[in-house]
Amino acid sequence: MPPFIASLQREWQRLRACRWDWAMVSWVPLLSMALMCWIFSAGQPYKLPIAVWNEDHSSMSRQLVRMLQATPGLEVVHSVLNPAEAADALQRMQVYGVVHIPPGMERDVKRGGAATVTLMHNAQLATASSLLQRDLQQVVGTLSAGAEMQARAKRGDPHQALQVRMEPITTKLVALFNVSTNYEQFLAATLVPALVHILAMTAGVWCVGRELRDRSLGAWLQASSSGLDTLAALLGKLAIPAALLWGSGMLCLLYLAQLRGWHVAGSMGWIAVGLAALVGVSLAAGAVLAAVTLSLRTALSGAGLLSAPAFAFSGVGFPLLSMSASARGWALAMPYTHYARLQMEQWQMGAPVAQTVPVVGGLLLATLVLLALATWGLQRARTLPERWGGR
Repeated sequence: MPPFIASLQREWQRLRACRWDWAMVSWVPLLSMALMCWIFSAGQPYKLPIAVWNEDHSSMSRQLVRMLQATPGLEVVHSVLNPAEAADALQRMQVYGVVHIPPGMERDVKRGGAATVTLMHNAQLATASSLLQRDLQQVVGTLSAGAEMQARAKRGDPHQALQVRMEPITTKLVALFNVSTNYEQFLAATLVPALVHILAMTAGVWCVGRELRDRSLGAWLQASSSGLDTLAALLGKLAIPAALLWGSGMLCLLYLAQLRGWHVAGSMGWIAVGLAALVGVSLAAGAVLAAVTLSLRTALSGAGLLSAPAFAFSGVGFPLLSMSASARGWALAMPYTHYARLQMEQWQMGAPVAQTVPVVGGLLLATLVLLALATWGLQRARTLPERWGGR
């Protein structure tokens, strides 16, 4: 029997015999990705809880509170009376921010002076913090402009000239991609392949490392007399996890694209090819770690070290061009960084396929190199039976 077929059948029998091994490449990935999609299904954060510290108690301050409550992104849940209560609400995570309205705000504004509304917020929670700042600036800006226009109108300024005088230079913001700034579109869609990357690298380690742990490496490779036979046996072992993990990832991406309505601007087929290349390079990298270290435990640790931070270095969360040179070099060495770029270019930007061909080519080349290294490691491991059985 050809080594590829023999290894494929052997791996299928082992997966059927061990329900947890089967679970880790079948329903557990699907459940994990479904949970990821469910977390971001709301799309945008709404009704972020805030507290108001109102020291003015005027009609203008009450109008400001009503405007804050009417803003979709905010919800006034507490009214605090002093700095201690404000600090306590923030420290207990009951609210994401406290809006302080200073005493005499309405009086100062009516006299032509200035008043400062202060937002105390937890900047450690970067997303909530930025959303609070944006919404508060819009609300206070609207209230301030209304008060100024009303005052100028009372002084006899022509109504037609008020808007020009208030804002002689305007800003026009044009969002080209992800116009609604929806977190499901850019976070859920990129976290799914990141999870596939982690699971695939772990599966690559486990498939090979389990043979070492169980002292069954010789039985697995007994029909492999050459390097090509060993490579064929390795491909047969990795084929089932590759198909299952790729299928799970594509199922979730299709769910987001079809059932959730996130139209793919480019080629979904090319995204599928890129995901297959990512799964291939991840499995091969895991196999290399197990074949070279000859230790399942060490290889699993290495897989976690390399794959778990991949999303953080991909440029999706923190801008890639703003990283230090060493961090950016590490990010560019990670396969997920390049796949994330391919998916965003195809999903949201509608980039030409020719622009992302080098990404797929690079991932495939890396896969071939890693498979060659894994084959060499397995050939070496066959000559070291005394190293088998380690954890």
